[in-house]
Amino acid sequence: MNSISKIQKELVEEFSFFEDWMQRYEHMIDLGKSLPLIKEKYKTDDNIIKGCQSKVWMHAELEETKLIFTADSDAIITKGIIAILIRVFSKQHPDEILNADTKFIDQIGLKEHLSPTRANGLVSMIKQIKMYALAYKTQIN
Repeated sequence: MNSISKIQKELVEEFSFFEDWMQRYEHMIDLGKSLPLIKEKYKTDDNIIKGCQSKVWMHAELEETKLIFTADSDAIITKGIIAILIRVFSKQHPDEILNADTKFIDQIGLKEHLSPTRANGLVSMIKQIKMYALAYKTQIN
């Protein structure tokens, strides 16, 4: 089982291979294509992340003591962003999610290369992931 910090480190290394931001965007788009897609029945207004410019649906389920996230978006870059977050936070214990820092986002240089509305969306996605973790934490303890 990979820890959150180990996955974050892998992502930072992965992104450092690319010379410029066009390549990094392409990589994000590729990551978005491998996103564990949300089931149609969860593509509801309740599962839309508020604060995102494009539509992003996210769903979380508890499997034993780990949270499993699925998501989708109608925008390819946004789909890449949520794919990165799911890779980091899915299959982790709620406590680990709540205690995780998100410095890796700055290390990748994500925030500075996103439009302000996308950067806000990124913050909203992280907030939503942490809210799911908080909600499910009570079911475990």
